[in-house]
Amino acid sequence: MPMNLPSRIARKFDDEIRFFKRWMDRPRNVGAIMPTSGVAARSMTSVINPASGLPVLELGPGTGVITRAILARGIAPGNLVSVEFSPEFYSRLKLDFSGVRFILGDAFDLDRTLGEFGRTQFDSVISGIPLLNFGVSERVALIEDLLDRVPPGRPVMQFSYGPTSPVPPRSGSFDVIHHDFVIRNVPPARLWLYRRNG
Repeated sequence: MPMNLPSRIARKFDDEIRFFKRWMDRPRNVGAIMPTSGVAARSMTSVINPASGLPVLELGPGTGVITRAILARGIAPGNLVSVEFSPEFYSRLKLDFSGVRFILGDAFDLDRTLGEFGRTQFDSVISGIPLLNFGVSERVALIEDLLDRVPPGRPVMQFSYGPTSPVPPRSGSFDVIHHDFVIRNVPPARLWLYRRNG
């Protein structure tokens, strides 16, 4: 049964308060003062192919706005693996999204973090990690790692507030594609696709 308007407003307000508190505590790890908008989340998840039968990897779910959009795209909860760095967000996500495979850990150390899912091939990766808060070499290494975990041609989707891609093209190893500019986000956001040709 769809959530009524007052409940949706209350949940959105609660998400924003929790997100802002987390940003105040650790701005480097959160990267924004407000959660991703539903408009941005729907655009990010539009690249998922539910018919592939492969699980989806989500990085940095935060308050769960993007998680909700992934599930709405038609991905079963058990087919979503989601890595969260914050223990506070992780605990709440576990309560809010029954069946999703949440993992508390570091996206920059996925071989260790993913554990039993370390050799899993994913349909796509949807990332809300604030990449601009990390060094360029770390960003490139992360994208290369993520592209090793999806079939050739399938995307890694990245959220960013910067005017250019947070990860520069690297010697033809992968393509960088500007996917969307979302004005209805605070602040406005750009969405970037990274993929290797088959």
